[in-house]
Amino acid sequence: MPEPGDNPYFDELLWVHGMIRRDLEAVRRLASEVVAGRPVAEVSGELAELKEDGVLWQLKVNCLHYCRFVHHHHRLEDLAVFPALRRIDADIEPVLDRLETEHRKVATLLEEIEDQAERLDADERVRGRVAARLDELSELLLAHLEFEEDQLERPMAHMHGWGRP
Repeated sequence: MPEPGDNPYFDELLWVHGMIRRDLEAVRRLASEVVAGRPVAEVSGELAELKEDGVLWQLKVNCLHYCRFVHHHHRLEDLAVFPALRRIDADIEPVLDRLETEHRKVATLLEEIEDQAERLDADERVRGRVAARLDELSELLLAHLEFEEDQLERPMAHMHGWGRP
């Protein structure tokens, strides 16, 4: 494995993936607290007061922020990184095709989560759906990140700039 700094574009990818993993864990923790640990009266009181430190408010804001961040990251990969990697290594085509397919699946889940997060205060079923979708997203996204890191380290070492081989 190359030393840190020998593959700066891959190092950047790992850094972004680290943030995605960290924030996903925080959002999932908040969803679990809302679904399993918070009395309805307590949650309702926090919503009525619209406190910024309330768990549902944090979940809504963090979900929406997280979803947008992942959307932007995947868009950058699809539009800049993957085309450059295709020019560097013709054999990587099946890997990139899989990653792009997974990006579309992740996007669909993120859109569902964004839609549901806007209505977290509707009822407990909405909160349950958000938590279930976050679990589904977590499984898909963590496997996606691991596969991407395993497959892209070598070809990214040959990149000379974002979007350029």
